[in-house]
Amino acid sequence: MQKSEIKNSSGVNKTNHRLVRGESEPRVPMDLQKTLVATPSVMALWRDLTPIARRDFVSWIESAKQTDTRRRRIAITRDKLKAGKRRPCCYAIVPMSFYKALGANPKAKAQWKELTPGERRDFVSWIDSVEESEARSRWIEKACKMLAKGRRRP
Repeated sequence: MQKSEIKNSSGVNKTNHRLVRGESEPRVPMDLQKTLVATPSVMALWRDLTPIARRDFVSWIESAKQTDTRRRRIAITRDKLKAGKRRPCCYAIVPMSFYKALGANPKAKAQWKELTPGERRDFVSWIDSVEESEARSRWIEKACKMLAKGRRRP
């Protein structure tokens, strides 16, 4: 696992979300990495997750604003994996195409990071409401434009 650790203004360890090992594998934060390495059975479960599921856990952990919340989320991640859960609770599963589009648009990505979980779910639900892939691509483009302009809801 590669790491790229920085500290934000509150002293919480953060990682950048640049992808490694192809385009779908997120960098694992050092504090989560330590928890996974400490319990080999949990590490095996982590490796068994899809890259998208790992990305969702990492993103959920990274979205914590307080150090205590982050620690709890790491412990919850460990416990969920032990219990056979493959996703963080109540967390919007971002379509990979939208995730990549956000990565290509720094303003949209910055706004996305500022959204509440409910606001993120609204964007994801809005995009997921379109079934045709060509139309979905257009909606993803619209969502990125809205986010880049500072919108919090689609």
